[in-house]
Amino acid sequence: MSLRPTHTTLKQLSDMNITPLMDLTFILLITFIITFPLIEQGIPMDLPQADAQEIDEEQARTISVDRVGTVYLDDMEITLEQLARDMDVLAAVDPHTTVLVRADEAIAYGRVMEVLKILTDARIARMALVTAPEQP
Repeated sequence: MSLRPTHTTLKQLSDMNITPLMDLTFILLITFIITFPLIEQGIPMDLPQADAQEIDEEQARTISVDRVGTVYLDDMEITLEQLARDMDVLAAVDPHTTVLVRADEAIAYGRVMEVLKILTDARIARMALVTAPEQP
């Protein structure tokens, strides 16, 4: 009597369990929902409070001056000379672009005036100073 080995065929699993992937996707979604408002501004600064009109920011460029006087154009650090060249080009290409100026409330007034002078020299006609809403 010979012993015959019994071969049991293992059924291959062709279905993938996606439950861990769904859990991971859900956790990432919650993480992005929580952190997006924190990274929206980009440059941390304390804006002065004032009652002001809303501005459409879709076709606007943003110049920011932080607490130490560093100037940023659309969240990229820039020198005043580079800013002057960029604003001259912007005024030549699209003179109707709105430029939003964000400055920390602790910054010296003269630094903000340097930025505004660059905008005036470049003949940027539409500019606005950004403020935080007043607290009641």
